[in-house]
Amino acid sequence: MTDAAPQTPTRTLNIDFVSDIVCPWCVVGLGGLRTALEALKAEGIEAEITFQPFELNPGMAPEGENVGEHIARKYGSTPEQSAANRAMITERAGEAWPGFEMRMGPDSRIWNTFDAHRLLHWAGTIGRTEQAALKAALFEAHFTDGRTMTDLQVLADAAQAAGLDRAQAVEVLADDLYAAEVRAQEQLWLSRGINSVPAVVVEGKYLISGGQPAAVFEQALRQMAAS
Repeated sequence: MTDAAPQTPTRTLNIDFVSDIVCPWCVVGLGGLRTALEALKAEGIEAEITFQPFELNPGMAPEGENVGEHIARKYGSTPEQSAANRAMITERAGEAWPGFEMRMGPDSRIWNTFDAHRLLHWAGTIGRTEQAALKAALFEAHFTDGRTMTDLQVLADAAQAAGLDRAQAVEVLADDLYAAEVRAQEQLWLSRGINSVPAVVVEGKYLISGGQPAAVFEQALRQMAAS
């Protein structure tokens, strides 16, 4: 009779993923993080992820703005530079998140996302799994389907696609629920020096910035879990 192999003790990391749903690098970063965590399971390293709000365009009008015009105004990029950048990010997203379709084009628009963050906060009160499913559905609604992300019905559709109760989602959106909580969280992360996303904050003290590849996340999380 042989002894059973000793089980690897599990180390669960608390991760705050600070991001916006209209941020393409956040798709890349989340895909890389998910892949890294899948690989680290064999080493007994897991994570509990909470999605935290960050608005790239808090003052944007409800009708949004053409993405090319927005990038030109914000960064001075030419249409050619903007197109090349979209192609590069699309390729990176496909590598980081297999199966995710990013369809950004010259007619794509960028939006104010405060209501989406309210909905994500609500999903988080139900559970981390539900919040993660909604995050993915919102990314898909924006980057894959090109939907109007200030339309409350579009947001409710995303909630339904994520397996959440659509009627409850409509209630949250109609009654301006969780607005104060989202504002407070946004200010908290700004006060902690987070001014670009994605920002992956581990155990409240380690920061991994940007849309990193899975290998970078894997190495960093392994070191953090051992500390």
